[in-house]
Amino acid sequence: MLFANSTSLLWLSYYGLSLLVIVAVYFAFVFLPRLPRLVLTWSVAGAIWAPAGFRLPLIEEGEFYTGWAPSAMVAAVGFLENNGSALRGGLMWLVLGMALGALIGVALWWWRRSSNAEYVTQEEEPNDDQPPSRRREPVIG
Repeated sequence: MLFANSTSLLWLSYYGLSLLVIVAVYFAFVFLPRLPRLVLTWSVAGAIWAPAGFRLPLIEEGEFYTGWAPSAMVAAVGFLENNGSALRGGLMWLVLGMALGALIGVALWWWRRSSNAEYVTQEEEPNDDQPPSRRREPVIG
């Protein structure tokens, strides 16, 4: 159930805002062909949506707070705190999320591609010896 100051509300709002970011990324790459655009957009989506576990020490000796956060944030905090295990875990999930996102982008491109695009043929013009007829104006009534 969603309550004020709840973790589920925080994650729901995070994923809602991330959808806006992903749509903006897709439209930012409009100058690219469809395959690279889908791969880049879904790679960003994988980077945004991949969660990673973390563990923070509390003030009391020997106690820790554990939880889940976006893997990019876990990796960034691990880097800033010189915490190798948090950085390694965050980067691992980040790269895995980006790779999975890129695979989803390729699969979407493969699924939505036109199967008869390779077999486009030119229609031949008729070789009639007759001169083209005059254009007739449309008549109402």
